[in-house]
Amino acid sequence: MIDLFNYERRKSSVTHVGSLDMGGDNPVRIQSMTTTNTNDTEASVAQAKRIIAAGGELVRLTTQGKREAENLKYINAQLREEGIMTPLCADVHFNANVADVAALYAEKVRINPGNYVDPGRTFKVLEYTDEEYAKELQKIEKRLTPFIEICKENHTAVRIGVNHGSLSDRIMSRYGDTPEGIVESCMEFLRIFKKQNFNDIVISIKASNTVVMVRSVRLLVAEMEKEGMNYPLHLGVTEAGEGEDGRIKSAVGIGALLNDGIGDTIRVSLSEDPEDEIPVARYLTRYIRQKKGHLIVPAEPFNGFDYLRPERRETVAVENIGGDNVPVVIASQNKEDSSSTVVSALPKPDYIYVNDKLPEQLKDGQRYIIDYNAYIELASKGELPSENIYPIFPTPAIPLIGTVNSKLKFLVVRYGTPSEELLACLKFHPEVVVICVSSHQNKLAEQRALAHQMMIAGVKNPLIFAQMYQFSTDDKVKENEPTAKEQFQLSAAADMGALMMDGLTDGLWLMNDGNLSQDDIEQTAFGILQAGRLRMVKTEYISCPGCGRTLYDLRTTIARIKEATKGMNGLKIGIMGCIVNGPGEMADADYGYVGAGLKKVSLYRKKVCVEKNIPEEDAVEHLLALIKNDQK
Repeated sequence: MIDLFNYERRKSSVTHVGSLDMGGDNPVRIQSMTTTNTNDTEASVAQAKRIIAAGGELVRLTTQGKREAENLKYINAQLREEGIMTPLCADVHFNANVADVAALYAEKVRINPGNYVDPGRTFKVLEYTDEEYAKELQKIEKRLTPFIEICKENHTAVRIGVNHGSLSDRIMSRYGDTPEGIVESCMEFLRIFKKQNFNDIVISIKASNTVVMVRSVRLLVAEMEKEGMNYPLHLGVTEAGEGEDGRIKSAVGIGALLNDGIGDTIRVSLSEDPEDEIPVARYLTRYIRQKKGHLIVPAEPFNGFDYLRPERRETVAVENIGGDNVPVVIASQNKEDSSSTVVSALPKPDYIYVNDKLPEQLKDGQRYIIDYNAYIELASKGELPSENIYPIFPTPAIPLIGTVNSKLKFLVVRYGTPSEELLACLKFHPEVVVICVSSHQNKLAEQRALAHQMMIAGVKNPLIFAQMYQFSTDDKVKENEPTAKEQFQLSAAADMGALMMDGLTDGLWLMNDGNLSQDDIEQTAFGILQAGRLRMVKTEYISCPGCGRTLYDLRTTIARIKEATKGMNGLKIGIMGCIVNGPGEMADADYGYVGAGLKKVSLYRKKVCVEKNIPEEDAVEHLLALIKNDQK
């Protein structure tokens, strides 16, 4: 069982992938996937070498047909001739016969239970008797067994890679679009491998929705433990997108699991050059690894908390914080321009902390937080210029909270604050919102511990997590490392991932003791909440990283769509290179743009294809016309 308050790597078995070992006491392995045509040996080798030079420890290539699978022989041979022993993984969908061939030439083969034997997903509702369902499983075992024998003979490892977007109609019909269905899709295959005594297995469960991804992996770990399995896990948020949003979204999902010791290899899927994924993945694993050996956090879990199926912690609403409200963002005052009236399309923080002095000009509708002593002084003189000004108290000032008249008060607390005084105060003052801070080596542990302490005590005050960092653009960053701004974003997203997934987050306050811009800090906070599916403030792009299956110019298309739709706040648009994961992976997107063939695109509204085989040069305009027509 996961220890919520003390970091420890999950104990997994060791899987051998060529010369690379995964799981056990081995480091978390880093990998990426080529975007080249696998039939193009020179291009594939060149890109694989760039991935490896950046620090990739395994390279995956798409093998959509036997021809591509057979060409792995030559790609593999050329790399070995150059003394490069990095293992290759073949990525197989739809055609089980391709997996049989790929197992001869790659050190690892990825198969997708959603379409390995079952037909491609069509969103049909199917009905099976228990006997009919059992026969379907027998059919899978009959087809899977010869593949397992080939892998045994050639010492080829297998990755069972379940994608939320490509669950079979069979699984969907019986289990629905749920983490339970995702996990069962994986377990069906695992049971067959275990029966055949084949253990060089790695498992992945991926989704573009971070909540689905994290909950499914947590549930998988629990289900494997029940059945005596402890295979290594591959982590990733599929179709994460590009740029800042892609990095933040990946760090939220992957970080939520790595922080709990779950994960033996990761891939950060970005719609960018594959070698650009590696520095992000390396930083994430290094950041989480720093928690190892931390001071023990002596905490007790709340009996009513369900790690596998968490629900939002019950709180009272204080103004717009807690209750059914979306989590708020608090920001520290921009010291460079505390009275700026510049209008921006970027979302604005719900509250601004101004230390002990209000700005000369208050912004209409903006809420401010001021130090309690300054608040008391202004209130005593009748000089509070607005009702949208609220006091913040440090822990030593708890006895003064009752002397101040305000409908909303903030209290800064660390885990370990004498609980009797703290909990009595919170019970007596439901108008107090707790700001949880931590300087512990494992922030997540302490912040979780305070939340559980409050739940055990039955206090329902809202809880906001404040995270402090020290990143500066003046700091020297090594070559092939994320920038200071990216490191800030990745660290904050990783720290917040599990807290959001656990349902504990009523707000977020990011601070940085460095020269990052206040706008970047604020927008990172909003980006993290959106990545955790807690608050939508801008257009979300669910875009795949591309691979050899992509038959149109993916990156140029993403740029065009983003530019044309950037003001459509709250809209979700899927941009998929091929049909492997879309429309399934973008099923909760409002619109989908999916590669249908060579320079051909099909458009979707939700799961329904509304226009097929549009020439690539016209497809973006057709998408915009579809959106605008619907908005009318």
